[in-house]
Amino acid sequence: MPEGDTVFLTAARLRRALAGKTLVRSDFRVPRYATVDLVGQRVDEVGSYGKHLFIRTAEASIHTHLKMEGVWRTYCVGERWTRPRVTARVVLTTDDTEAVGFSLGKVEVLARSEEHTAIAHLGPDLLGPDWDAAEAIRRLSRYPEQPIGLALLDQRNLAGIGNIYRSEICFLRRVHPATPVRAVPDLPALVEEAHRVLTQAATKPPWRALVYGRQRWACQRCGGPIRVRPLAETTPPSDRITQRERGIYFCPKCQPEPNTS
Repeated sequence: MPEGDTVFLTAARLRRALAGKTLVRSDFRVPRYATVDLVGQRVDEVGSYGKHLFIRTAEASIHTHLKMEGVWRTYCVGERWTRPRVTARVVLTTDDTEAVGFSLGKVEVLARSEEHTAIAHLGPDLLGPDWDAAEAIRRLSRYPEQPIGLALLDQRNLAGIGNIYRSEICFLRRVHPATPVRAVPDLPALVEEAHRVLTQAATKPPWRALVYGRQRWACQRCGGPIRVRPLAETTPPSDRITQRERGIYFCPKCQPEPNTS
């Protein structure tokens, strides 16, 4: 699933292509919004919050989430699309540009006054201008027994981290992802590391992983083999319990597994 930096960069690319231009065509290939017509409206801005992207006119906010396979592409009008047309879910056209959202996981057209409802449940945006580290620490600390590798994925704590960056952040801080939040040696430093890593990935690409996807490769610190294993994901106790499995990457020598007994 694309993470916060990918959505941030996608918003920047769409902003350059659409901002200040008037829509001459809008096509929402989602049953609920199939009759929505934004022709004649000017795109005021394009922004992101965590993994959520917003294309805004004076009246409407087009909210999309890429989920696993979604992507936005921009073309000159009349240019051949590079993805199957059947996968297009949103098409926005100006006099010279066509922006197409393919395989988007979520599409909503909201009134500008209602845009906040799409992100009200989220924690602070790691790439936002109002990033609030103290609030992120407070939210992470609410469930002290939760493994930090799961807490970082929970967008209600801080918005923008996915499976790749949770592994990278824990490696950089020498913390095993299964470590309970309460046992993380310096939680504020880990939160600051998260902010630094995503900011660097978003502003100075390309970014190269140190542990993610590098199982059996040598650790760049100690030379030991990088490992990968599932980490069961459960929602906090007050919520409905669900479970998924996603691989966490770590160095057993640099990140010893915690003794939770």
